[in-house]
Amino acid sequence: MSPITPVPAAAARPVPAGPAMPETRPVESVQSAPGGAPSRSRTMRALVKHHAGPGLRLDAARPVPVPGPRDVLIRVRLAGICGTDRHIWEWDQWAASRIPVGIVTGHEFVGVVEEVGSAVRRVTPGQRVSAEGHITAWNDYNSRTGNAHIARDTMILGVDRDGCFAEYVVVPEENVWPLHPGIPDHVAAVLDPLGNAVHTVMAAGVSARSVLITGTGIIGLMAVTVARAAGAAQVLATDLDPRRRALALELGADEVFDPAGPGWIEQVRARTRGDGADVLLEMSGSSAAIDQGFSALRMGGTAALLGIPSRPITFDLNNHVIFKGATVLGINGRRMFETWYQMESLLLSGRLRLDPIVTHRVAMSDFARGFELMISGEGIKVVMEVS
Repeated sequence: MSPITPVPAAAARPVPAGPAMPETRPVESVQSAPGGAPSRSRTMRALVKHHAGPGLRLDAARPVPVPGPRDVLIRVRLAGICGTDRHIWEWDQWAASRIPVGIVTGHEFVGVVEEVGSAVRRVTPGQRVSAEGHITAWNDYNSRTGNAHIARDTMILGVDRDGCFAEYVVVPEENVWPLHPGIPDHVAAVLDPLGNAVHTVMAAGVSARSVLITGTGIIGLMAVTVARAAGAAQVLATDLDPRRRALALELGADEVFDPAGPGWIEQVRARTRGDGADVLLEMSGSSAAIDQGFSALRMGGTAALLGIPSRPITFDLNNHVIFKGATVLGINGRRMFETWYQMESLLLSGRLRLDPIVTHRVAMSDFARGFELMISGEGIKVVMEVS
């Protein structure tokens, strides 16, 4: 992995008023889930953003978080490494301006409920669960009108508060998602990015329509199999990496294109009555890919944008949106909790193919190798075995 020049940390940003942060003081050992499990230690292993620069550190004596009355303490089994974690690892401009030094990172996981607060009623110790990583107090306008995924007071697990790259994590009861026994652990550990793909595909209404996916990273690849399962008439995809293009074909894409090559937009039009794709799912955040994707979108088409550019971009609004009459959707996170029900239904239907995407499992002690696999492109989705 090539060295990365650290970006100076920005001034501390204000923390939005929202859900209370769990305490992390040492606690007396308590009994784990029923069944004779051993008592829990007062400390745990956790991956911490230990300084304002590249990398993470394994802290072997982090205090176990203490659940509040409406919180759930979860023992983490597997945790997924995602693009946000890579930003934090590399300490790019976004991470330096957003991530508090000392935080436990990570937000994708599967685990078992260890302990619940006194006011928790919906989950019990011993349940296998995942969780929605966007946490809100459910008080603002968006939360109260069905759009909690874009609430003003949202705090993100592993970004604004301690996350799941640890033996234990605390989340509010409302965010806990009990898992169907038909969903295996390695899939349950990556429901967060799968939810991004499902939200994007479902928002765009792909059934019986031609779909172009620009960028087949982890979520773009998931979008290929989700779009196919959701009834897309044709799925086309682009990526610079030939390995990812090949995997997109394996997951159900009808054709893939190298966006650096000539003539591929004309090929998309040739496959779509000469008009262009009905739907664009932009997953890359690349300025060039965004421009090309809108060029390949038909007049009156729908574009759903999930990819996040690393900096502001120049965009031909006149020709790509106004004169084209395009519908443009900004996609953020997962709809809480409509997307989770859709994910569960799709997974249990057997129509999603995710096993080829989850390529590596590493021990948490070998976390540096996990990040290297992801950054090099050798790994697609890497999950860590935490406990």
